[in-house]
Parts: sequence; structure tokens; C-alpha cells
Amino acid sequence: MKLDIIAFGAHPDDVELNCGGTVGRLIQQGFRVGIVDLTQGEMGTRGTPETRTIEAKKAGSVLGIQLRENLRFNDSDIINDRKHQLSIIEIVRNYKPDICLIGAPHDRHPDHGKATDLLKDALFYSGLSKIETGNLEAWRPSHILHYMQDRPFEPDFIFDISSTIDLKMDAIKAYETQFNVTDPNGEPETYISSENYFEQIKARAKFYGHLSGFEYGEPFKYYNGPIPINSFQLFSDTKPNR
Repeated sequence: MKLDIIAFGAHPDDVELNCGGTVGRLIQQGFRVGIVDLTQGEMGTRGTPETRTIEAKKAGSVLGIQLRENLRFNDSDIINDRKHQLSIIEIVRNYKPDICLIGAPHDRHPDHGKATDLLKDALFYSGLSKIETGNLEAWRPSHILHYMQDRPFEPDFIFDISSTIDLKMDAIKAYETQFNVTDPNGEPETYISSENYFEQIKARAKFYGHLSGFEYGEPFKYYNGPIPINSFQLFSDTKPNR
């Protein structure tokens, strides 16, 4: 199965939190999109690997993705070595995405930056034919985009998610042990479990939407920029209100 786009996350819920509106809208536009989680989030304060697997499946169903896989790397111990690179390389060569979405270059959570470094290396090495992965041929995505995580960066562009903001929020709500927790069920409150944090997610989308002339938006940075284009059609198709 060929995918147009793969969104990678260090943990289940990273993609939904930070580019879920984009994923949902791209699927509505006819793109085939998959999500690959590097870890099960097993070191998180709340939930278990089992509950988070169930929640990830539900969230993916909300978005309408074509594929979700978990590479089961060790949470809080993401290692950038050939073994872990090969797991990612096999995914990329198998599904041949043209675009990959990856986490921020640096972030509050150490796993996020480490996952990004691992992914950048693996996505490059995936195009080297002398790195063998059985019958899978070398493949390198044409475009790699960083989505914003907890800490802001200066985006290269903002994607309009005005039509999918509710879909994004519903996908995040699927992670019942992690976000907008009204009944702690004996587990401790965390940085992300409060109603206040949940409200901030929508507020950020509102802020970046405002900057770009949309109601809601998600920011991205183009890896190894500048952004290459060979048509001005995108400007004709985009009509910001500003």
C-alpha cells in the first residue's frame, strides 16, 4: 500500500495534538495518510501501554487514517542508532510516502528532540541503496515538515484547519487518560491532563489561524529549506482574510 503522507510521533497522541487538524483535512482532500508512533508512551504518568493503544486506535479512526503502526521503541530512551534507523527505513520503503511530518527540532520533552534527530537521519538513509532492507527498494520522501510541539518556533507556513478543528479536538479527546481529565480515577494530575491545557490547544490554533488569515491554523517548518515550489497555484487556491 502506497501512502502519500506519514506523520511520525515520539508518543501516541503527538500527531493528534500538533498536526491532527492537518492530517484530518488532508484525508478529506483525498490524500492517503498514516501515523507511525515510535513508542507506546509507557513512561507516561497516566494510563498504560494497553489503554494508550486503544486510545490511539480510536483517535486514528476519528481522523480517518489509512494506517497506524507502533515501533515499540523504549519511551524516555529513544536511541539514534542503526537498529532504530532500520525500523523507520523499512516503514518508509514499504509505504513510499512523498511527505513526512515529524516533530519539532527541539522541545520541552527530551523525547521529542531525540525522535526528530532519529527520524531526520533515518529518512535520509532510507534513500541510500547500499543500506539493505531485504527486497525493499531505496526511497526518500520528497518533503519533510516539522510540526510545532510544546515550545513555539518561527513557522515557514501555516496550514488552514478551520474546517477540521473540531475533528482535531475529538481525536485528542480519544486519549481519555491523558487530556481534559475530569475524573482522575486515582491517578495524579499532570502538565497535560487539566482542562486548562486542553483549552490552550484550541487557543494556539486560533492564534496561528489569526496570523495567517484563517480561523484556525497549524504551524510548520520546512526541514532543510527553503520551501521548493514550481507553481503559484497554491497562492490562487489560498485566500486569507487579513
